[in-house]
Amino acid sequence: MSSTSEAESPAAHRHFLLHKPYGYLSQFRSEAPREARKKRFLGELYDFPAGIMAIGRLDEASEGLLLLTTDGKMSEYVRSRHVEKEYYAQVDGQLTDEAVQQLQQGVEIGRQGEKYQTLPCQAFRLETPPDFPARGRSIRSDRHGPTSWVSITVTEGKYRQVRRMTAAVGFPTLRLVRIRIGATQLLGLGPGQVQEVPDFRLLP
Repeated sequence: MSSTSEAESPAAHRHFLLHKPYGYLSQFRSEAPREARKKRFLGELYDFPAGIMAIGRLDEASEGLLLLTTDGKMSEYVRSRHVEKEYYAQVDGQLTDEAVQQLQQGVEIGRQGEKYQTLPCQAFRLETPPDFPARGRSIRSDRHGPTSWVSITVTEGKYRQVRRMTAAVGFPTLRLVRIRIGATQLLGLGPGQVQEVPDFRLLP
């Protein structure tokens, strides 16, 4: 997809891939002194150019692929329902076939008294845990019971949607990693690493 007009050069905008680590906010800095002292921000990871924006957000406890751009039109397109976002979620307990089917069909999630039915999505249990680097903060002790992993691919972007989806089927998320946006994948980037790219590969 091209997001530049005829009057613009393709070099007018810059695009980056980032593996957001656990414990960072999806913003570059804070003007609030108290928050700036206590939180960690993307601006600590790289000297990003002026006008950079994160496309969508990962919450502080979530990890994985984050696209950054200076192009507002590109940001709007990526956040639309035209582009898939795939997550690997480690959940509390052994995920059942019934729970996977519920995720695939769509589940009701709520926030601040409002209910929302998620769209049907792709979901499947991962038989082998993904080989991610250890998280900065431990998940929890194995003595508290088993965990399992699920792949969930959505085109929506509701607040903390994937976490709320797994909780709705009885399996709270313990760790959440976004591995793909469109055809752009997390592969090859370690936590905190940044790669500048000429454009994003959004469609297979």
